[in-house]
Amino acid sequence: MLFRKCLLHGSFRSARIVASREPMRYHVNCPSSDRRGTTICALSSGHGKCGVAVVRVSGSRSLEALKKMTNISKLEPRRAFLRKIHDPETKEVIDNGLCLWFPGPHSFTGEDSVEFHVHGGPAILTRLMQALSRLQVHPALPGEFTRRAFYNNKLDLTEVEGLADLIEAETECQRKQALLQADGVLRKLYDSWRKVLSESVASLEAYIDFGEEENIESDVVQNAHRALRKLMRDVEEHLADGRRGEILRSGVRTVIVGEPNVGKSSLLNHLVQRNAAIVTPVAGTTRDVIELTANISGYPVLIADTAGITEDTEDIVEVEGVRRARSHAENADFVIVVVDALKCATSGMTYQDYIRGYLLSLGIHELLAKLGKERFIVIANKKDLLKEEEEWRLGDTEAVLVSCKTEDGFRDLLRSLTDCFGNICGNPSAESPTISQARHRNHLSQCLRHLQNYFELCANEQHDVAIAAEEIHKAMRELGRITGHVSTNEILDIIFKNFCIGK
Repeated sequence: MLFRKCLLHGSFRSARIVASREPMRYHVNCPSSDRRGTTICALSSGHGKCGVAVVRVSGSRSLEALKKMTNISKLEPRRAFLRKIHDPETKEVIDNGLCLWFPGPHSFTGEDSVEFHVHGGPAILTRLMQALSRLQVHPALPGEFTRRAFYNNKLDLTEVEGLADLIEAETECQRKQALLQADGVLRKLYDSWRKVLSESVASLEAYIDFGEEENIESDVVQNAHRALRKLMRDVEEHLADGRRGEILRSGVRTVIVGEPNVGKSSLLNHLVQRNAAIVTPVAGTTRDVIELTANISGYPVLIADTAGITEDTEDIVEVEGVRRARSHAENADFVIVVVDALKCATSGMTYQDYIRGYLLSLGIHELLAKLGKERFIVIANKKDLLKEEEEWRLGDTEAVLVSCKTEDGFRDLLRSLTDCFGNICGNPSAESPTISQARHRNHLSQCLRHLQNYFELCANEQHDVAIAAEEIHKAMRELGRITGHVSTNEILDIIFKNFCIGK
């Protein structure tokens, strides 16, 4: 109805905006060295000797290369066939392999594509790539196949980033989050928000053009404002996620802190399942920060073992180790505080008083208060030295009681850490997608700021609706930069540079 009114009254600008119900097509600049007209190839499977290797070809010469190298005349799309693969010049057989043809646009890149599945010997692959080069098929650059899929509207930028994360995923939770993003859950969410913005700005533009002629519904502005306020709440809620997706993508930065000789390095070795840190009975063995990665119940964790924190030292190396320990704790997502269970049980103090004094002596009590209870855990080590009544007393506290010597209590510790990391990283789901990139968060924050600017302008009785509506256009551009509707070569280069060759 509104679209027809805009056309009848001659306002193509408003009609165009109203008609924009579907996501815009991608508007990207071509790279300075435009290779989209060339045919490219690359090894898409792992490097090194293997049973089967996959060489992928994409571009207008793909089908010609396949026919010349296999002498086949009749092809069926997406069906594997076994053929002798020849050198197109010498006619010498390179290998026997499976060949597949994917005609565009129904291929990963949207172009005609071919795959050669051959034996994974280095000599075979070298000869096959040489044969392809004779047919003017060029080696692909990192991420060039996916970049072409983006140019041909097979993927948007969030799906591209999800695909990159899927390849890099090392834990189950990372895999789940990356797969959801690669399947388009973020794209669908952000496209729905762009649709709200486009419909709202169309209504406002129509009101600007025809409001005085009473051809526009009287409540069009109120309806637009209602939709925009709901969108603002949705964006705010999306941003207030505690950086769950970003932490899950990069790993939970975890720091182990405590006094000297309480078992921090022993705990690290148990968590990473190898003897990574030197363990001795001598206090102060660890002098610097040791950082390692671990997979704890599917959550990626970057664990840092630190020097024992103490003020009773004049050793300049140990003093520097203490400074670095506190510095790492300040930048951590999660802190593991290790205490000596025997000292705690025999101190004559309540657990709460002992821990309060312990944290004060470490100088991290304010940091932990800022992080909150979900972001740190207290582990009481040396359970094997406790008497039965002492163990019972500590077992009724918030501390997790373990023995790094006997591994007693580690099952309880694993459950506690899993719960903590689950709270920090969340549970990836299609119903509640999370922000996984700092780039997304920046553009969403800018989008929210433009919407806030719009309502601040509208609050002024003397405001110009046309000027205020420009803030909505800016909000739309910020969302467009996330998905790639609005993009630049610089952003694309940053996103694609870390892709492996062949993808």
